[in-house]
Amino acid sequence: MVRLLRERWAGPLVVSRGRIHDATRLRALLAEDADGRVGLATFRIDDAGAELVTLDAVIQRRGIATALLRAVTEAATAARSRRLWLITTNDNVDALRFYQRQGLRLVAVHRGAVDEARRLKPQIPIVGEHEIEVHDELELERWL
Repeated sequence: MVRLLRERWAGPLVVSRGRIHDATRLRALLAEDADGRVGLATFRIDDAGAELVTLDAVIQRRGIATALLRAVTEAATAARSRRLWLITTNDNVDALRFYQRQGLRLVAVHRGAVDEARRLKPQIPIVGEHEIEVHDELELERWL
């Protein structure tokens, strides 16, 4: 888990909406197949709903992320959460496509939030996926 968080998130600390999360201390779901661990989701549940903090599939387009998201949704429903939500960044167009296909809707753009988050976690890159500068947080949600 820690290795995957280092590779994908530059360490276990994740910032969303100005809050630092230690993903190693959150609820976690692992996906495994015959080859070993192939995915990880971390999340937290509070009065605001269930926040998906990290979601990673080691191998793309095999249904791993979909299965993990479904399992997080089931855990949130069992905990009587009414809302599943997450933050991604403006460069993460692949994630935006994936989440919208899973029924989550874009509900807010937090302009400059990633620029602020760099004060808490300087390892956040300035240029992200597809050579897009990373500045904003995108908030998506689905009511359960």
